[in-house]
Amino acid sequence: MTNVVEQHTTARPVTPLGILAEELEGIVQAVNEQTDLSAELKAKLNFAWRLAAGLDPYLEECTTAESPALAALAKKTSVEAWTQRFNEGATVRQLEQEMLSGHVEGQTLKMFIHMTKAKRVLEIGMFTGYSALAMAEALPADGELVACEVDPYTAEFGLAAFRQSPHGLKIRVELGSALVTLDKLAAAGESFDFVFIDADKKEYVQYFQTLLDKNLLKREGFICVDNTLLQGQVYLPVGDSTPNGEAIAQFNRVVAAEERVEQVLLPLRDGLTIIRRIC
Repeated sequence: MTNVVEQHTTARPVTPLGILAEELEGIVQAVNEQTDLSAELKAKLNFAWRLAAGLDPYLEECTTAESPALAALAKKTSVEAWTQRFNEGATVRQLEQEMLSGHVEGQTLKMFIHMTKAKRVLEIGMFTGYSALAMAEALPADGELVACEVDPYTAEFGLAAFRQSPHGLKIRVELGSALVTLDKLAAAGESFDFVFIDADKKEYVQYFQTLLDKNLLKREGFICVDNTLLQGQVYLPVGDSTPNGEAIAQFNRVVAAEERVEQVLLPLRDGLTIIRRIC
């Protein structure tokens, strides 16, 4: 039985914008308590905070609402006791609700599937299945999404949600190491129109190179890669980075130097890179 804790419904900020808004809020609160600062300075800081804090809610408001199945999956993920499961050693990596791609990014991926008319999609890193289901909703009836997930608990979490949606039938879950799964898919001669990467950051370069070297990504196919700004660590001073931040910075350099692709990095959520294979 799944344990839930309602107090886990508020996610911590994990994007450059979210962290900026939280930092500015703390500064504004401290500044507003000072009596020796000018009203003009206080007004400017309050404006900067409102400018940062208001953007994400406005994006949510102006983006097409998620389907009932996606909303239910997001809610279930938000109240799951991820910290308790990690502390009990029930998973191979730390899991948290902030790993969910969420409404705006999910709708972005869904739009990309519509725009590219992809029929075969590969997802590297499924977590609870939100992004997989969002993309599956855009696939044609004969389309297929292969989702790689290393954690048995989250794989079953996602499968349970897929069973609540008619689009879940388009999703095939491959449990195990993503790199091993990629080798298996390549050996079977499988290839994909569209790939979404959101898994172990330290393996991003290997995922990317395997997709190209083993022709898992078709020519003119697209890769979308999540967390390519990683809380701003990729452009902040080196001392402010973590191993994951360093891994993403290296990945960004590898992609920029790769002649077989062209790419653009968008400041959506925690950074979303869109890559097109050109040869």
